[in-house]
Amino acid sequence: MDLLTIIGLLTGIAAILIGQHLEGGQLATLFNGPAMLIVLGGTLGAVMVQTPFRIFARSLQMVSWVFVPPRVKVKEMTDIILLWSRIARKDGLLGLEHVDDTGIDEFAYKGIQLVADGNDPTNIRNILDIEISNHELRDIQCAKVFESMGGYSPTIGIIGAVLGLIQVMGNLTDPTKLGDGIAVAFVATIYGVGAANLIFIPIANKLKAHVQRFTQFRELIIEGVVAIAEGENPNNIEIKLHGFIN
Repeated sequence: MDLLTIIGLLTGIAAILIGQHLEGGQLATLFNGPAMLIVLGGTLGAVMVQTPFRIFARSLQMVSWVFVPPRVKVKEMTDIILLWSRIARKDGLLGLEHVDDTGIDEFAYKGIQLVADGNDPTNIRNILDIEISNHELRDIQCAKVFESMGGYSPTIGIIGAVLGLIQVMGNLTDPTKLGDGIAVAFVATIYGVGAANLIFIPIANKLKAHVQRFTQFRELIIEGVVAIAEGENPNNIEIKLHGFIN
């Protein structure tokens, strides 16, 4: 559980609510169903128009990373690569053909099988680099879905404000109806700007950070399996991989 995300979100929302109270305003005025519908619904619709379905679906799956980051087992993966290097040192590359894949990262297992098949180290690096690039590109696009939401929501909030003002102008002869329109106008703007800066853009940046962690993890795997393919000494491989752990 990423406590910093939860603490940050609660701190941002609490600061706005407490500030509203200290200024003498009523907290109830910040809760407006129509304004929320306009901002959230409009923002979601705009993003759905611009995003391919598989990217949009993947982005929804990745939201959980903000609160429960996926574990990247760097130390465990390093130990496995070192074990493979000792097997290769003792039994040759053919000794890697029957390594146990139980609990092994799929990307790492693919790499060590390329080594066992006797592929050239340069070819192994090229094959795995292509896979890394594709994974990273896809996940960065998913993170940018929320970045786009952070760009759209303030503008949709302005649309909500304009709609509220239209309601106000249409009811100038009936003062009892002016309050609702004005409330929608200002609260919609708050929702748009607040959602962008407290939710959508921070989510996008945190997801990008996790994508970068995954990329570095896979780069560790590439360096390890290529070093095995090149016949490097296990001690040298250990020193090289410890740079990733640090």
